[in-house]
Amino acid sequence: MQKDFFNFQAQTTQFAAGFEIDRAEGSYIYGKNGKKYLDFVAGVSANTLGHSHPKIISAIKNQADKYLHVMVYGEYAQENPVELCRLLAESTPEPLEVTYLVNSGAEAIDGALKLAKRFTGREEIISFHNAYHGNTHGALSVSGNEYHKREFRPLLPLVEFINFNEEKDLEKITKKTACVILETIQGAAGFLLPEENYLKKLKNKCEEIGALLILDEIQPGFGRTGKLFAFEHYGIVPDILVMGKGMGGGVPVGAFMSSREIMESLSHSPKLGHITTFGGNPLIAAASLATLKEVLESNLMNEISEKEQLFRSLLVHPKIKNINGKGLMLAVNLGNPDFTLEVAKRCMENGLIVFWQLYKNEFLRISPPLNISKDEIKQGCEIILKVLDGM
Repeated sequence: MQKDFFNFQAQTTQFAAGFEIDRAEGSYIYGKNGKKYLDFVAGVSANTLGHSHPKIISAIKNQADKYLHVMVYGEYAQENPVELCRLLAESTPEPLEVTYLVNSGAEAIDGALKLAKRFTGREEIISFHNAYHGNTHGALSVSGNEYHKREFRPLLPLVEFINFNEEKDLEKITKKTACVILETIQGAAGFLLPEENYLKKLKNKCEEIGALLILDEIQPGFGRTGKLFAFEHYGIVPDILVMGKGMGGGVPVGAFMSSREIMESLSHSPKLGHITTFGGNPLIAAASLATLKEVLESNLMNEISEKEQLFRSLLVHPKIKNINGKGLMLAVNLGNPDFTLEVAKRCMENGLIVFWQLYKNEFLRISPPLNISKDEIKQGCEIILKVLDGM
């Protein structure tokens, strides 16, 4: 299988692991080699409830027994997509009330940008240096790392970049600006948090000049920080909320959410302002609904802070510079990209899956399932410390 993987499946790097998967359950992935691996990555924050969660599997099977795809998005009323959107509206603050379901976080970013332009009638977009929003042309255009963009230009015009947490840069938001797009927690840059009421200052500036604020919660959303969405920690509400990854608990999904007034602007002049064939697919919506219900109805979010503190108390070592992030999205700074990649490789050899940050390879990514146990956290941290001791 590994040979066919490298021969026939397109690769994203020249050093893909090619790890052969047999099955996955809970916090573990089982290889064809007969070994099990504790998963501290959760599909890059996608497997919110771990692998093969019984409620998600049951929801998928129940829907599969009824029907799969029946019509392009937005034409037919289907139980799981409707219930998912209703529950999202009930679980988020006003004015967020209407959800557009799509296939991925990157597509949701593109839809959100189109929505902001359509509603405001403006063209300029402001994003942030070191932002990461995905790899479609639209999402790549508002991502802030030139190394990852330069070979794919030309990209969207009229996109300007400012510095995260720099209050003076907010003056660059003007009446030409349709929207400001921001990750609530900067992901690829090393899980950087907003500081000193930055989000409130940004929201106030947007309101002052009539620009829409788009918050990208593709990674921190669905309970990963101890709130359903990370913006709830900071006392603001975005005009447009983007979600994905952990929303589906392991299936491909994305969505953007706004007020009814704003969202309705995509339905006319022209009609079909955004259209997707498989967005809102009932099978995917079933998995997403099961994930959302479990996050809301269980005690998982109440446990996140304690689990974060456990990680921070255990991961103390002379080779660890600091730990960024919030909740169960943590970035462990090992100081050097090559060293971090070697640590990740040796952790894998010792039965632990960790990863690195896209832009800042010196950071080791820790984003396990929300329902990881404390004993599993201890076991994984012991492996990391053991590897660091041996290097």
